[in-house]
Amino acid sequence: MPSHFYDRNEAGRLLAFELRRYAGHDNVLVLALPRGGVPVGFQVASELRVPLDVFLVRKLGVPGHEELAMGAIASGGVRILNEEVIRRLPISAEAIERVTAKEQLELRRRELAYRNDAYPTAISGKIVILVDDGIATGSTMCAAIAALKKQSPARIVVAAPTAPRSCQRDLGPDVDELVIVTRPEPFYSVGQAYSIFDQTSDEEVRTLLSRAKQWMRKDPS
Repeated sequence: MPSHFYDRNEAGRLLAFELRRYAGHDNVLVLALPRGGVPVGFQVASELRVPLDVFLVRKLGVPGHEELAMGAIASGGVRILNEEVIRRLPISAEAIERVTAKEQLELRRRELAYRNDAYPTAISGKIVILVDDGIATGSTMCAAIAALKKQSPARIVVAAPTAPRSCQRDLGPDVDELVIVTRPEPFYSVGQAYSIFDQTSDEEVRTLLSRAKQWMRKDPS
């Protein structure tokens, strides 16, 4: 099956085209999910000329099968569990708490690494475009949505270059708008949509956030 995007940069530009109605609005904010969502979010924010920040979420991987999500956590103390996965395997409450504690440490590490203890961008009353490089199970995005709702945004737009068709059913009712560029069938993984799908580094995330701050200082509109 041929890939749809060359890399995350191209995917971000194509996603920005689908979101062009939000360009230049002073109450729009792009929040990218680290790490892979940041290069995509950077392109979206750049094309729309709006601020960029990160929104920190961590997948809770099944012990021994970490690529399989049994839930996710997000900044603000939000935890979403996939009860179907937990029942099917089954996974003990103790195991869930151990994985949660581990990922909370990583969440805090990333907050320090990316923001250096700076305050996150204010969300209340903003149109928030929540961006990732793709959506697979939806657990991570569900946690992000739940955490965002606690901060009273005016509107939540979930945007990603690729996702399964079931994404509309699973996430659509929880957000104001869902924007997906391609919905391959069958859907195997986010990476299938990309020719280049290398891991994004912490340093790349910091660099892109710094560049975004510089352009907003030059063009506050």
